[in-house]
Amino acid sequence: MVYMRRINHASTTVNACGRLIRVINTAGPRHPLPVITQPAVCCSPLIGRILDGAAAERLASALKALAEPTRLRLISLVAAHDGAEACVCDLTDPVGLSQPTASHHMKVLVDAGLLEREQRGKWAYYRLVPGALNALADQLATGIGR
Repeated sequence: MVYMRRINHASTTVNACGRLIRVINTAGPRHPLPVITQPAVCCSPLIGRILDGAAAERLASALKALAEPTRLRLISLVAAHDGAEACVCDLTDPVGLSQPTASHHMKVLVDAGLLEREQRGKWAYYRLVPGALNALADQLATGIGR
């Protein structure tokens, strides 16, 4: 439902959700008012569905893990290695971190479900979880929670 309202020298249109969708100047060219030409979709949900607690925790964990520049660089380094797999020993120099600090960041990414870890002797090797980044990107592109 659309409601019309006259305010001063303007005619406004507000949809049922209370969103302003149009302002028309009725005072003439001496008193210009903005005209909103793209009407808002009435009552459209902001996201695909409401997230339950567990889904919100999983998504927040992944987003927190990626919200750190060093971790983003580490993910890109792993993805760029042959077979999308890298030893932690190959990751320390490019990001300028000690091995324990790099390992901490990698653990956060593993705990978030973005990387897998395999121990080989004294070194840990990391690889991307197949489809994890694509699934996260899809959630963000098509509406959280869909």
